[in-house]
Amino acid sequence: MNKFAQLAADITKLWTKYGTAYLSGIENTLILALVGTVIGCLIGFVCGILNTIPRRPNDHPLKKFILSLIRVIIRIYVEVFRGTPMVLQAVFLFYGLPYFTDNAVKFTSVWAAAIVVVSINTGAYMAESVRGGIISVDPGQTEGAMAIGMTHVQTMTSVILPQALRNIMPQIGNNFIINVKDTSVMFIIGFPDFFAAHRATVGASYLYFPSATVEMVGYLTMTLIASFLLRWVEKKMDGSGNYELVQEDQLTMTAGTYRHPDRGTPFDERSKEYENSEKEAE
Repeated sequence: MNKFAQLAADITKLWTKYGTAYLSGIENTLILALVGTVIGCLIGFVCGILNTIPRRPNDHPLKKFILSLIRVIIRIYVEVFRGTPMVLQAVFLFYGLPYFTDNAVKFTSVWAAAIVVVSINTGAYMAESVRGGIISVDPGQTEGAMAIGMTHVQTMTSVILPQALRNIMPQIGNNFIINVKDTSVMFIIGFPDFFAAHRATVGASYLYFPSATVEMVGYLTMTLIASFLLRWVEKKMDGSGNYELVQEDQLTMTAGTYRHPDRGTPFDERSKEYENSEKEAE
């Protein structure tokens, strides 16, 4: 118990002295994760849509070649950025560009570099998620849209993507939560995120474990809140679970259910029309 009391005292001391730095790091982490996820989703949607453009046998050879080239480029992009750690991607973009260009091309802002790295990394994952979401939609939806004369773009924007978006919503939320945690590697380029605040605090106080405890609780709190909000958004997208037909207006009633004041309906066993039809059948 003495150790836990000492830990609580150390955490209180750290928060009293460096609480502002921790909160600033949390703010920067959330902003970077949110912006990177939004831009990454846009990249993923573009790649997913381009990757699912149909190639028909009667298409022009040039169109087939362009579509094949686009798919090869997207495949290379996805495999490279999914198959390498984000920390090394940050190193290559932030330090590699000036190295190979003799400082002719370089990032002058750590924020810009961090957003680019997180965005392209997220986009690589989202590209496959979007492609899977589009493929998961019933092909009959596409056939029906084409049958009424809709173009591929119209079919995607009005029919396929709204359904695919709901299918991949959990993956979008998952990527955001991953980005909240993985932005911690941006300290390698000097980004002032939550983990960078931890490193600075440890360097000044030498209280490594108490500061790591603050970090763990902080990241866990952010991810739990994000999970709760994302589940709430998913439920809102699903709509109400109880749909009732509104039949207050007689014009909205189903065909065959109208009742004449005297005769009832042709399907009513108590109506004269039903009795006459039965007699004719006999």
